[in-house]
Amino acid sequence: MRVLVLTSSTGGGHDTRARAFAAWARQERDLGLEVVVHQALEQTHGLYRFGVGLYNWIQRTAPRLHQAYFNFLEVAGACKSPAWMLGVERFRAVLREHRPGAVLSVHGSLNHGFFAVARDTLREPPPRCVTYCGELAGGYGFSRHWVNPQADLFIGAVAETVAAARRWRMPEERARVGGFLLDPAFYAARMDDGERRAVLRETYRLDPDRFTLLLTTGAAGANHHLALLNALKASPLRPQVIAICRPPSVRQEVAAWAAANPGLPVRPAEFTDRMAELLQCVSAVVARPGTGTTSEAMLSGCPILFNGLGGVMPQEGITLKFAAQHGLARGLRRAADLPALLEPLMGNPPALAALRGKMAAACPAGRPHEILELVASGAMLRPRA
Repeated sequence: MRVLVLTSSTGGGHDTRARAFAAWARQERDLGLEVVVHQALEQTHGLYRFGVGLYNWIQRTAPRLHQAYFNFLEVAGACKSPAWMLGVERFRAVLREHRPGAVLSVHGSLNHGFFAVARDTLREPPPRCVTYCGELAGGYGFSRHWVNPQADLFIGAVAETVAAARRWRMPEERARVGGFLLDPAFYAARMDDGERRAVLRETYRLDPDRFTLLLTTGAAGANHHLALLNALKASPLRPQVIAICRPPSVRQEVAAWAAANPGLPVRPAEFTDRMAELLQCVSAVVARPGTGTTSEAMLSGCPILFNGLGGVMPQEGITLKFAAQHGLARGLRRAADLPALLEPLMGNPPALAALRGKMAAACPAGRPHEILELVASGAMLRPRA
């Protein structure tokens, strides 16, 4: 079966899940899935591509402004119906070229009009239309566009996601908890202490016995590295820091800061595809409260401090809601909050162990192999017209 995965680069989580689905399909060859990943918004119409860019600009510069943008999109529903969609013929051409047996959406804006066009274009037989939603809770911030009651299947990362879908009228028999859809590396055997120490010592030239803090950046380059480093400099705390930098100009800024402040070991690093390894090596991570990094940190057992500088987007708010419900909530509203959040963890192995235990308890049981089986399965009945 060929599966067309619909995604868009608003943030990084959607593309992460699309790539993960493709990686698992290559690994689980017994399922016989051929995967094509399609940037549905960017490649369908220029206006949609502009909207993606605007989303990422807001995330980088002023996340709180996304409150207005989110509410506009909730009402507008630009891709809700084929009648209102732009560039439909471009998408039809993609469908005719690949003729998928299943269409999988991993993005909140692609579950209605795109499904309808797929079924209208490929009628004999029509493709199975499935949504995978990586959001972690319902309520404000969970877009109603995620849920199409006429879809063949809705797969949610956690039970809270599926409960939210059912509140938006997704039939119970077609809603499943699937767990986190992450790269196979996150499900591989855990590193032992020797491997962890070797990575810190040899790759990053750091002391494996010292508390190591990871500063991440979103796929769009959102970060507050210098503000957070200055907050640490002004405190008595002296962790060692790895700062993931995107774009290169940010890496240059962090490198210059590190050279001027040798008392605080800082290693600027390029954006990496080895996060499964890195999250096991560090003591804690500072990240925006997006579902991608949050899911990765939870599965890796890496305590996460949520970066809320500049405000929180609605989608990030539901991640914070999930974290609060499971005793994981540790958020920064200002850079100056960082030392106070770090202090109880540094030099306190029992506190770190307790937090890791809560993260493990909050992780869903499902595995990506089961998600692939659900997408490929012919057992799900198509809803009647």
